[in-house]
Amino acid sequence: MTRVLKITADGARGIVMTRSFDAPGQLVFDAFTKPEQVKRWLKGPDGWEMPVCEIDLRVGGRFRYVWRRNSDGVDMGMGGTYREIDAPRRIVHTELFDEDWTGGEADVTTTFVETAGKTTVTTTILYSSAAARDAVLKSPMESGVAASYDRLEKMLPELNKKAA
Repeated sequence: MTRVLKITADGARGIVMTRSFDAPGQLVFDAFTKPEQVKRWLKGPDGWEMPVCEIDLRVGGRFRYVWRRNSDGVDMGMGGTYREIDAPRRIVHTELFDEDWTGGEADVTTTFVETAGKTTVTTTILYSSAAARDAVLKSPMESGVAASYDRLEKMLPELNKKAA
């Protein structure tokens, strides 16, 4: 089981991020879809917060995230629309950053596969172009996602106790 974030290029325009968690699928799915939980872990690198986390988890529903860097108050926002929801196994949505540095909307598919109480999360992102995908791979995105997933890993035992 991979407890480290693995990011690979996928075709000309895509990336695949994979990470496993020592928790049941429903618990991990909830941590990705309940605003009060998402705000606690999806903050990127240390020094960032998520003051806005809005999730309307239904096909056609929208989400909105805004991150704020504590040192200078700079905001980074993104949003999208849910296209498919198969709880607790799969979510398909679009995403677009407010300052569109990725060249347009991206298509995102996240799967949650549980085996023996452990869940592997695989997120596939298809960008508008190879140049956009390459820019993402060169950005600090990997370290931000890794830090967020590490935060989630530490949070899951507490959520598991509450669910029991």
